[in-house]
Amino acid sequence: MVRRWDAGARMARHGVTFLLHGLLDYVVDQHFDLVQDLDGQVEAMEEALFVQGVRESRALQHSMYLLRKDTTKLRRITFPMREVVGTLLRRDQDLVADPVMKPYFEDVYDHVLRVTEWVESIRDMLANVRETRLSQQGFRLNEIMKRVTSWAAIIAVPTAITGFYGQNVPYPGTGEPIGFWTSSVLVALASAGLYAVFKKKDWL
Repeated sequence: MVRRWDAGARMARHGVTFLLHGLLDYVVDQHFDLVQDLDGQVEAMEEALFVQGVRESRALQHSMYLLRKDTTKLRRITFPMREVVGTLLRRDQDLVADPVMKPYFEDVYDHVLRVTEWVESIRDMLANVRETRLSQQGFRLNEIMKRVTSWAAIIAVPTAITGFYGQNVPYPGTGEPIGFWTSSVLVALASAGLYAVFKKKDWL
């Protein structure tokens, strides 16, 4: 901040107004750099949504929580700055009466507005990332349920056939090898048929 004051030494004749502008300009520029960094992190997080495994997914969820926390902290800091700089520019207050310095304060106010809008944009992006993440989890759960249900159906067919042939009543092939081979062929064909149907529907 001192270096910035020194760089604008030609404006030092405006006294306290010049010093106040240098202070506010430095603070708002720091906010601008921070919000730009957060924006880059959110964009990287959006790209990582579709290229992650289980471990990466947990790390992404933790990063999402930390980023939301940091954005909330930044919002609490940047929003009051709008009131601070806006109050300085109000004509009825007459706090910045120097016509030469007033455009500089208006420039700072413009940066404050850009920062606050950017923070809100980041919050919206984080909300979209969270919704996309939840949608992915729901989609993955549906895929798992389809696979589990498909395998359960495939296993149920052999169970039904072997259970039928285990009845204590006469049936074709009772006490003969042909009965065993018939049940085995039925199990194999029914299981293969179900597997082919589920695979065609992309359930497996």
